[in-house]
Amino acid sequence: MRSLFQNRVPDPAPAVEPVPTVFPTIEGAEIAAVFVGRRVAGDFYDSIRVSPERVLFGLLDVAGRREDNRAILTAAQEIFRTAGAQLFSTPDMNESNAMIELCLRVNRGLIDFAHGVRSCPAFIACYHEKFGTLCYTNAGHTPGLLRDSTGVVELQSTGLPLGLFSHATCDAPTVAMEKGAALLLVSRGVVEYGSRSNHGSEEFGLERIKKFLELAPTGTAQNLCASVLKAVAEFDPESPLRDDRTALALIRTA
Repeated sequence: MRSLFQNRVPDPAPAVEPVPTVFPTIEGAEIAAVFVGRRVAGDFYDSIRVSPERVLFGLLDVAGRREDNRAILTAAQEIFRTAGAQLFSTPDMNESNAMIELCLRVNRGLIDFAHGVRSCPAFIACYHEKFGTLCYTNAGHTPGLLRDSTGVVELQSTGLPLGLFSHATCDAPTVAMEKGAALLLVSRGVVEYGSRSNHGSEEFGLERIKKFLELAPTGTAQNLCASVLKAVAEFDPESPLRDDRTALALIRTA
């Protein structure tokens, strides 16, 4: 699997697209993402280095069809990269305050650019290489799953989805990642992937993803993403693809 916008079928007319994501090299950790589907919806991920010791990354899902969202996705990426680099670049900055401000700017940018409400669940995090800590905000997104020696815990929502209310804020807690810990993010299309059995009423669901992560062998971030999406596809191979499916993983290796 390739990154965000590689091998895209050209549109009949020129269209603005976000910059393809190239994940930065992280000392003592690795990050990767895998996508399957036809890029019909608003799944979007990105990552940049914002300081010598910090890497910012996020998984967002802008409501609506992709043909209507291209310019909005590009605007969101521009704010994410520009504001992220500005807010997290100072050595003595407060990561929680910077994360809250970043979410405010992305939130207001989405509303301004869409000229109204445009729901965007988002999981945005900053990994600190030296301390192995993760400052994150979950704006109405599927819970992040963090696996370490104690088991798998959910990083639940800390606020409303972005793009709904101009002054809405999200909390930004910090968690420690021990050596070997893995963070797994999946889009809504992964959790809601439905089986044709029971008339399509059964979803793959978050509990199955948690169980998969709990039992998954230690490996690379790329393999973890690919294997969870493979498990979802095998849940019901004949189920029609109704939404994008994306997985993003960060693993602390040292």
